[in-house]
Amino acid sequence: MQSPSAGMLGIDFGTSNSAVSWAAPGGAARLLPLEGDATSMPTAVFFNAEDRLTHFGRDAVAHYLGGTEGRLLRSLKSLLGSPLLNESTVVNHQQVSFQQIVEIFLHQLRERAAQALGQAPCRVVMGRPVHFVDDDPARDASAQRSLHDAALAVGFDDVSFQFEPIAAALDFERRLTRENVVLVVDLGGGTSDFTVVRLGPQRMAQSERGRDVLATAGVHIGGTDFDQRLSLARVMPLLGYRHHGPDGREVPHRVFMDLSTWHLIQWLYLPRAIAQAQALRTNYSDPRLHQRLMRVLQQHDGHRIAHAVEQAKIRCSQDGTEAVVDLADVEPALAATLAPADMAQHLHALLARTVQCARECVQRAGLQGSGLDAIYLTGGSSALRPFQQALQQAFAGVPLVEGDLFGGVAAGLAYSRL
Repeated sequence: MQSPSAGMLGIDFGTSNSAVSWAAPGGAARLLPLEGDATSMPTAVFFNAEDRLTHFGRDAVAHYLGGTEGRLLRSLKSLLGSPLLNESTVVNHQQVSFQQIVEIFLHQLRERAAQALGQAPCRVVMGRPVHFVDDDPARDASAQRSLHDAALAVGFDDVSFQFEPIAAALDFERRLTRENVVLVVDLGGGTSDFTVVRLGPQRMAQSERGRDVLATAGVHIGGTDFDQRLSLARVMPLLGYRHHGPDGREVPHRVFMDLSTWHLIQWLYLPRAIAQAQALRTNYSDPRLHQRLMRVLQQHDGHRIAHAVEQAKIRCSQDGTEAVVDLADVEPALAATLAPADMAQHLHALLARTVQCARECVQRAGLQGSGLDAIYLTGGSSALRPFQQALQQAFAGVPLVEGDLFGGVAAGLAYSRL
């Protein structure tokens, strides 16, 4: 095996899941194992308050769901470009900034790559969405700068960036036998990114590929937004969302919005937030709904419910049948349901905005839908059945090609600078 110093590491630091690949000069990229044989892992960190250890990925989620005392943090990427990134939180009696937590997770990715390669790599291409933050170039630049600083802090000395959909295109290109014009769709946990690009075996040898990229576009909508919308529609009403109080006004929405947003849930466990939620009691006509809300917050059940909603979304999409969100920990026999028709209805507006962004990308490339040879799907959320159906309606007759949903971007990143 060639030394890692001669090759290139690619890191897809995702909102929901992360993956790492490595390629030697002139060689094929390979995904590196991160958890056992798994080549992707949830972007999750659990600070165990019982033994003071830090857990990552599936192990982190399992400890949290198993009832281990501690703090679970997910959707760390969503904090990039936000003032919250420099805020600190208490972890095992120590103040730790969210920037440091991003660094802790990236350090773990580098360590696991080193285990697979036998030596810690120094060169890395980090994936980035087309827009970390919509319509705010300053915050977008700040987000990339924060991720760059984190990569340097964990030991990389050569750090560069590539748009995630372009990385996915470079991976897809290895499978083509003729030239294609492709719309690459990267629908992840936090963003939806699109690229129209010319790909083909004759083009792979070219060192400069800028002319092959015909257009890019992106919107800050992804799987966690779908989860939030479904939680608000199906679960939060059981805790008082849209409930009207004695004065005829709805219970204030803020607590429900935060409770259905992965990276904001932990703030609701602070004593001040608990007190504010308790003060909402007078806004409820039905005290049972308020009791449920308080039980969720006092038991720190927010992440558990968010995870259950995410899993219900996946089951509903894959099986095409009704899925159940079990809320028995909140109240015996309490549950919410999610049917395919519910999912299509509640996600319609978000999906319409996402598909419109895809249309705009194709228009910027100077094409009509009929000018595409294929639509290449990557990113875990691109498997969502209502999304694929919406794409097929928007680009009738263009074949959808499903790639490696969790590893395609990482593999393409390693090709970016070889």
